[in-house]
Amino acid sequence: MKMSGNTILITGGATGIGYAMAKYFLERDNEVLICGRRENRLAEAADGLAGVKTFKCDVTNSGERIALFEYVKNNFPNMNILINNAGVQRNIDLTKGTADFENGDNEIRVNFEAPVFLSALFTPFLSGKENAAIVNVSSGLAFRAEYATGMPIYCATKAALHAFSLAQRKQLEPLGIKVIELIPPAVVSELNTDGGRWKRGEGTDMPSSEAYAASALARMEQGETEIRGI
Repeated sequence: MKMSGNTILITGGATGIGYAMAKYFLERDNEVLICGRRENRLAEAADGLAGVKTFKCDVTNSGERIALFEYVKNNFPNMNILINNAGVQRNIDLTKGTADFENGDNEIRVNFEAPVFLSALFTPFLSGKENAAIVNVSSGLAFRAEYATGMPIYCATKAALHAFSLAQRKQLEPLGIKVIELIPPAVVSELNTDGGRWKRGEGTDMPSSEAYAASALARMEQGETEIRGI
């Protein structure tokens, strides 16, 4: 896959793996647009990433997803790569009933519904473009949920995204759109807002977001479509 000369949209691009991917692509002469729901983090990302474009969008909101698509269509007509990276990971104790599930971000809407709807919105726009691709960021926990029983919804949404990517890859192949799945291990990021020490990587051997992005995107350049681990 050609890794330069593209126009790329990265959801959840202000922090973590999304930010690291934006940096990687900018350094290789790509035009990069990142979106996120927090204006302050987008502003911080813009300060740290020379040339990046930003757009405020909550990808769980249907109207805001459509606004994002219209903005891209009108301002970035050459956009050819969509990276569905936005995600949230929560500790949820289902023995308490619905209390944990309902009190906070909805992982189903962020991790699964948003990539499905954004993919559907952008597929006709990407069809026929050179080096067109949709990249879905799932997780190694899609396959090893028994190691993260405290995060059952997260694991399930990432397993769903994996299955979706398999079917989507076959369906979009005739349109010339590659579907690539990144399956990261645990990395140092802000993904788990409940995770404390775990989310910061303290006392662990987790790789940095930058190290993961460099490894995964190098493998993507070599043509891998299901990229597990680092």
